[in-house]
Amino acid sequence: MFVLGNLINAAAMVLDMVLHIAMWLIIIRALISWVSPDPYNPIVQFLIRATDPMLRPIQRLVPPVSGLDLSPLIAIFAIYFLQAFLVASLHDMAARLG
Repeated sequence: MFVLGNLINAAAMVLDMVLHIAMWLIIIRALISWVSPDPYNPIVQFLIRATDPMLRPIQRLVPPVSGLDLSPLIAIFAIYFLQAFLVASLHDMAARLG
């Protein structure tokens, strides 16, 4: 059973890393949006393509408040929740199997 425990632990570590990267991409996109970036810049295009799938569903549910888009903040809270609940649960499950 230790092999399954190691597999689950590795999956938890990869998921945690992916969630950290997603969080930083959202933060960078939010910061860059304050300075009116060039939409043709390849970095800006990458940030938009990478974060839109996470932010669009939230933007449909929560409209901007006084022109302020709250979707990055909500997405970051969701990422923290996933890290605290899902990743921690996977680590605990792996520890019990190992």
